[in-house]
Amino acid sequence: MTHDPRDRSRQTKRPGRAGRDLPPGADVPLIHGEIPPREVLLRFIADHPDKAYKREISKEFGLKGEKRVELKQLLKSFEEEGLLEKRRKSLVRPGALPPVAVLDITTRDVTGDLIGRPAEWLEDAGVAPAVAIRQSTVGKSSGKAPVAGLGDRVLAKIFPAKDRGGPAYTARIIKILDKRKNAGMGVFRPMPDGGGRILPIDRRGEELAVDSDFTAGAKDGDLVEIDVVRIGRYGLPRAQIKSVIGSVASEKAISMIAIHAHGIPYIFPDAVIREAAAAGPATMSHREDWRDLPLITIDPADAKDHDDAVYAEADTRPENPGGVIVTVAIADVSYYVRPGSALDREALKRGNSVYFPDRVVPMLPERISNDLCSLKEGVDRPALAVRMVFSKEGRKASHTFHRIMMKSAAKLSYQQAQAAIDGAADDQTGPILETILKPLWNAYRILTVGRDRRQPLELDLPERKILLKDDGTVDRVIVPPRLDAHKLIEEMMIQANVAAAETLENKRQALIYRVHDAPSLAKQETLREFLATLDIALVKGGNMRSNHFNGILKKATDKPYEQMVSEMVLRSQSQAIYSPENIGHFGLNLMKYAHFTSPIRRYADLIVHRALIASLKLGEGGLTTGEEEALDDIAAEISTFERRAMAAERDTVDRLIAHHLAGRIGEAFDGRVSGVTKAGLFVTLPAYGADGFVPISTLGRDYYLFDEAHQALSGEKTGLGYRLGDEVQVRLAEAVPLAGALRFDMLSEGRKMPTGVRSFHKAGRRERAGSRRQPGTRPPRGRR
Repeated sequence: MTHDPRDRSRQTKRPGRAGRDLPPGADVPLIHGEIPPREVLLRFIADHPDKAYKREISKEFGLKGEKRVELKQLLKSFEEEGLLEKRRKSLVRPGALPPVAVLDITTRDVTGDLIGRPAEWLEDAGVAPAVAIRQSTVGKSSGKAPVAGLGDRVLAKIFPAKDRGGPAYTARIIKILDKRKNAGMGVFRPMPDGGGRILPIDRRGEELAVDSDFTAGAKDGDLVEIDVVRIGRYGLPRAQIKSVIGSVASEKAISMIAIHAHGIPYIFPDAVIREAAAAGPATMSHREDWRDLPLITIDPADAKDHDDAVYAEADTRPENPGGVIVTVAIADVSYYVRPGSALDREALKRGNSVYFPDRVVPMLPERISNDLCSLKEGVDRPALAVRMVFSKEGRKASHTFHRIMMKSAAKLSYQQAQAAIDGAADDQTGPILETILKPLWNAYRILTVGRDRRQPLELDLPERKILLKDDGTVDRVIVPPRLDAHKLIEEMMIQANVAAAETLENKRQALIYRVHDAPSLAKQETLREFLATLDIALVKGGNMRSNHFNGILKKATDKPYEQMVSEMVLRSQSQAIYSPENIGHFGLNLMKYAHFTSPIRRYADLIVHRALIASLKLGEGGLTTGEEEALDDIAAEISTFERRAMAAERDTVDRLIAHHLAGRIGEAFDGRVSGVTKAGLFVTLPAYGADGFVPISTLGRDYYLFDEAHQALSGEKTGLGYRLGDEVQVRLAEAVPLAGALRFDMLSEGRKMPTGVRSFHKAGRRERAGSRRQPGTRPPRGRR
């Protein structure tokens, strides 16, 4: 086994002259007072940036006189070879951070710790390294230790990370240089004598006072951005309103709350805007001319950017009878967004676009996303295309990638394309029905054969869409129909993503995969126990496949517990993430999968584009060595950004629905039990896609017990209760719009619990007799 010199656990100290221990990293025989070997010296500088000076190095290795002159000459040769760089008086490895640096705190990792990047970084130095921020807990109460937050710019002491699984560096904050801009936000309430109060939008915030001269025309209930201008010893802190966003009930205001709460960057820096404005049309350099190929885009009717186009035709070669050729062209974002540029740094900082009901916080400025990179109808646009050949059985025979110039033949909506196939073509789809649309649908039918053989996880979960009124409040919630047009585009994009991963693996090119792990053994066991209560078996062992879950879902079809089983199968799944290490995609049942088809809105796809360009030698804009070395950090960050976006989108929907229902306190609604806990029930209102909570203390006078295996709360005396998936009727008791929270009272009496639940009560009665009752519940007689 090869010894890793960075593995501290295997290093031993060897006393030098006068009993001194030699520096860490000296894992070869060293002589105190002699110049150490090159690799030892370079490793010492990398591991000890605070000691990367000639004087400190000489001191550590005991060098004096002529040896110090030799050291100076050796360090000079390292600089000439590009192995070291001189920054001010210290020496650093190329791409390394100095001992003290200015950092911008951009995000959090999966554990909630802050992550920063250097505020200044040379464009040709590759990707700026991620730095984990260590927040000291000492002195916080006295106000001595600086505590930073998202968006802050800090001066920090830099240390090489000991944990090789995370960022390459850790940092201790020395000083906060600049607090985040637009950090203050709240709801304005006027006071009778002028001025007003700013109510916080989260529980941890504090109320602020606003003088009458600084209200900026805000009205009662407006969401406002503020600056705190004075904090005194007595009275409320005072603030000044910077801008009025609008009524807190409007979508714009509510999405701004989510943007603020989750630290999502939404204002492009001037340098990014300038760079986007200076961009011009792509050239034909290193491109094939595919402008005569009638590629078309099929997107939502309200889409503003179009990053994928498709075309299909029959394969006329005799060796592939009945086969098809599918072409997928994707906007060539890598031509405009180059590694290390201002556009690139901002795109990585955002990670992905964030979609709210009536607005988008884009990853790239509109000049790039909606104009130069958007595959507009009838306009020359650069693209990266993959040409895939399939047999009539849906098996892929071959594929090739091409850097092209294309011209979209048509811009269609899903509904428009589907209507044409269903016999209701319009003026735009009629002329292309036979030549473009029908060949696409024929190719889709062939791809479906391959999909059915592959058997990906078939969880059909409805996606609700909020329709807004002109004033930004909720009009209604709908579930748009899922059309074959949606499935066609989805399957063609999946196949393009697979082709990208396969090509890069064959070229031995580093990339970022989209991976989805199998359910953990613990989640499998929880699901197995639950299914056993329904007399449905789940195979044991670690070799679980997606088709096993499909079998379970099929057994539950048209049964009273169908929805309940779907919920539990969904909860058993792992979360898909980005990773440079490939473990396959469990849900899609694919061994090689990488996101390639949405580089306008996902940074992961941009990395894959660059990797393809570099490995296939397709011209400028390829993946750099620095980016390859930083793929671990990039994958971890964009996975975090994806979860951040999902949370912000979910919070916005919850707040919008809570505002929408706030005027309907006391009304009854049809719901479905979507979660069961010891504290109560979560109930979803299918008509609104909203979740609310029924506390266990409000369920009745019985003593309710939680049965995790059956996912049930049931009364110990009556045997009546509620299970996951039960259809119930609830009354809205409370709505807290700013928190996006709803509380319900249960109107349904509950149903007789299955025998297994009643046996659970009986078997555990004696054991539970001395246990503490659930908070807020009424204990049964004899236990008061």
